[in-house]
Amino acid sequence: MAENSRTDGAPAPTPDQEVRRLYEEAESRVAKAAERVVSRDSFGELLAMMTENVVALTRIGNEAMDLVLRNLRVASRQDINRMTRALGRTEDKLEQVLQEVEELRDELSSSKGNGTARNRAGGNSGSGSTGTRRRTTRRSSSS
Repeated sequence: MAENSRTDGAPAPTPDQEVRRLYEEAESRVAKAAERVVSRDSFGELLAMMTENVVALTRIGNEAMDLVLRNLRVASRQDINRMTRALGRTEDKLEQVLQEVEELRDELSSSKGNGTARNRAGGNSGSGSTGTRRRTTRRSSSS
């Protein structure tokens, strides 16, 4: 390329300079073409349709994955959250049962001191602490 000299007396560009010039020229042509495409209304409509399709495909994919997990009998996040709430309710009920057992144990030990342990533990269903036990209600815990 050394024999290619300009008529104005300037030296010929080096291959590196020529590649840079061609790259910048191609970049500017692509930028102009992209601006023409983006400036049209049809591009906005196409972008909206593509977005709708991507959202729909994502939803279908998530539903398909949920179905696969359900068929494989693998616990989903909803299942784990439901089990966590049920476990919390069970722990609360167990705590209440333990408290009542401790109260009964205290009553039994204090009754033994008074000599009336037989009457209370005898199963008198109309009176005593066994007939008046409270029933606990379910409550959901926020976990």
